[in-house]
Parts: sequence; structure tokens; C-alpha cells
Amino acid sequence: MRRPARARRHSARDVIVAARAWIGTPYHHQASIRGVGADCLGLIRGVWADLYGEPTERPPAYSRDWGEVAGEETLLAAATRHLIAKDTSEAQVGDVLIFRMRAGAIAKHASILATSETMIHAAEDRRLSEVPFGGWWRHRLAAVFSFPGTER
Repeated sequence: MRRPARARRHSARDVIVAARAWIGTPYHHQASIRGVGADCLGLIRGVWADLYGEPTERPPAYSRDWGEVAGEETLLAAATRHLIAKDTSEAQVGDVLIFRMRAGAIAKHASILATSETMIHAAEDRRLSEVPFGGWWRHRLAAVFSFPGTER
């Protein structure tokens, strides 16, 4: 994703409406086609396109174990280049949440905070869904970002 030359202004509600439109999309590794297939990065890329009216840059091919193989914080680096970093204690509805699935691992999962208690995400072998943002997820939260131009 690249920051749009002039970020369109939108509300956090616009982000959630766009993200909820992806609910029910089947999980498909490396995809970003609403209703057809998406993974967690595909959800973020799809919401980006909905908000800004332009597609994001296409990420290079990645395997399911890309983080373990490369050992690099690729997802965090990309998010930092294209989104607005926030403190994890300042997460708000409409923000992108990035997770480490276990202590010491690289960050490799993303979702969008839908309410103070739920998030929208893609999980392997499941359709995109809105799930509780409970203790298990909160404990693994590595970073929070907002989409450029989000008005609160």
C-alpha cells in the first residue's frame, strides 16, 4: 500500500462499513477480492481500495510461513510506510491492528477494530468475520495504525 498523494477524508465509520462489506468472504491466501477470497492482508488492501478509490501496490508473493523463513518484520515495515502509527493503548474503532501470534515471533496477522470489543479479520479455513477482541488477541497486539485521512 502506498499513501495516496492526497488522502481522501473519511470517518472511522466509513472504515467499518467498508470492512464489514468483506464479512463472509472465504479465506484465500494472498487474495483480495471481496466475496471471492482474501487473507488478512487482502482485507486491509481491499478496505484501502474502498476508501481511496485506487488499488494498493501488489505485495510480492509470500508463503504461509514467510515470517519464520525471512525473520524480518515485513508486515510492520509495510504498515509503517503506508499507514499512520499509533500507540497500542490508543486503538480506536477503524484502526488496523497487527499481531504477533506468539512471544518472540514476528508480527504476521492484521485486522480492523470494528467496535471497542470486536475486530474484523481473516482466519485460515474460515470466512472473514467479526470476532471478539478479547484477552487472547489483546495480549498479542504488536502495533496499531490508522488509515490516512481518518477523521475521529
